[in-house]
Amino acid sequence: MNDKNYASPFSWRYARPSLRELFSERERRKLWRAVWVALAEAQQGAGLVSQAEVDDLRKHADEIDLESALAIEREIGHDLMAEIRVYARQATVGGGKIHLGATSMDVEDTVEMFRMRLALDQVGAALDDLLRAFAVQIDRRADLICMGYTHLQPAEPTTLGYRLAVYAQDLLIDRAMLLAAREQLTAKGIRGAVGTSASYARLFDGTTRTPQDQENDVLGRFGLTARDVATQTYPRKLDYLLLSTLAGMGASLSKFAFDVRVLASPGFGDIAEPFGAKQVGSSAMPFKRNPVMAERIDSLARLLPAYADVAWQNAATNLLERTLDDSANRRTILPEALLCCDEILSLAKKLVEGLRVDERRIAENLRTYGPFAGTEAILMEAAKRGGDRQELHEVIRESAMRAYDALAAGDSNPLATLLADDERIARWVDPAEVREWLDPTGHVGDAPQRARRLAQRIRDTVETVEKNDA
Repeated sequence: MNDKNYASPFSWRYARPSLRELFSERERRKLWRAVWVALAEAQQGAGLVSQAEVDDLRKHADEIDLESALAIEREIGHDLMAEIRVYARQATVGGGKIHLGATSMDVEDTVEMFRMRLALDQVGAALDDLLRAFAVQIDRRADLICMGYTHLQPAEPTTLGYRLAVYAQDLLIDRAMLLAAREQLTAKGIRGAVGTSASYARLFDGTTRTPQDQENDVLGRFGLTARDVATQTYPRKLDYLLLSTLAGMGASLSKFAFDVRVLASPGFGDIAEPFGAKQVGSSAMPFKRNPVMAERIDSLARLLPAYADVAWQNAATNLLERTLDDSANRRTILPEALLCCDEILSLAKKLVEGLRVDERRIAENLRTYGPFAGTEAILMEAAKRGGDRQELHEVIRESAMRAYDALAAGDSNPLATLLADDERIARWVDPAEVREWLDPTGHVGDAPQRARRLAQRIRDTVETVEKNDA
């Protein structure tokens, strides 16, 4: 971090160091040079570059002199050409063959696609780690019955494991989308100014090699492939595809974090995020335990659709064979979107692994609001036994409203007593049955089993990938 100039929080505060290094200016220029070396090696096979020239380029490939390159750039206004001049001065034997036949985007787009795929691999690994953490908590909490809420109002019981499975299922969808997006990330290719390979066709004329041979050699060094056609750049639609996919994952993580914030508030109190023994919640209020990790996830996740929107504009307005109005913003949106995702995945993993569950408060909320969930069963059974459905609905509604008034006054929920003692209900349903059906602990259906199945699917999915990688 340079504390004398503006530094993006992503350059020192957020995301893992290996990702920040991958998107550093030094690494970018080292990779440019790696492309130039690969290009020279491919051209050596056609007799266009000598072994001594290739050896010289290899020898000086890591000698990045950013200060000199920036000084040249201030004079000529072209960062890649400035790097070529610095490299050529260092490699006095092979410098004259750097960038032979190439256009800037042959080099830059190859490097950017390579970096995005490497970064996406790290983000994908972080997502798998998060999914594993979810699977552990889902299994652990599959049977823990808690209140479910719709419209932020008490609804029917669910289990905490089932609720966690909802978030994890969204992330499994995101995982599939990330893998699909990665498969689409193809390079421009090594094809010259407007993608026709005209300069390389002239260069290789009369040799045993072809422009396609050269492209295969160079891209192969970076594990990349190219599509059949290209302009001066790879399709900017690919940037939008990647960033919109990352934005989708951000939406999943944002919902999870927001729900944690809601459930950690005093009105709910079911769960809370981990809080360190020496952690400070507020500079003014020493008692505070603010859900800062969840809030940070929500804050950072809001950036992701904004990055995707810029990528959409780039794809929609990259006119004809290419315009340069995407260049400046891509220096920001591509690395920051990936760094942003890495950070929120890391935060989410810490949150899930350290999730604090207040079972006493969960039980209290269940006792308070759970009985309301059983009223539908009473209504259905009484109607089946001959009661008037509309009349019964009104009877239950009246008792429910009285029960809510009692809760508002600080009393215990009297719903079971009100309904069991009402002759209009007792005519059709035994009071003991009323109390049984108003017990929320028997009203979660197959939620525990479904939650465990989802946890197992996570393990199967992640372990299958690990075996394939091995």
